[in-house]
Amino acid sequence: MRFLAFIAILAFTVFACGAESPKEQNSTKKPAAKKKKKVDGEKVYKQYCVTCHGVYGDMGASGAFNLTESKLTVDEKINVVTNGRNTMTPFKGLLSDAKIKAVVEYTEKLKK
Repeated sequence: MRFLAFIAILAFTVFACGAESPKEQNSTKKPAAKKKKKVDGEKVYKQYCVTCHGVYGDMGASGAFNLTESKLTVDEKINVVTNGRNTMTPFKGLLSDAKIKAVVEYTEKLKK
């Protein structure tokens, strides 16, 4: 008998306090933050760099440096891609910082 009384009081309390249905509860939640999609450095390389550097980084068209022999650090490469050097065009206004970093990280894989 006590158990039934407990259930009745609990049910009354839930309804009296304005409990929301699960559907209503979900609608008041803030949307989950969008996960940042990882930039595909290889894709960016193939779109912007392959014309001069070639698929394997060793083509050297238009004076492009052989990326398979590069001794530059990642930070130095980021600077070159961002600001350009010699005949290489700067990509500062064309690519985001994330894309520049991703393409530089991809070029590290081209080293022999």
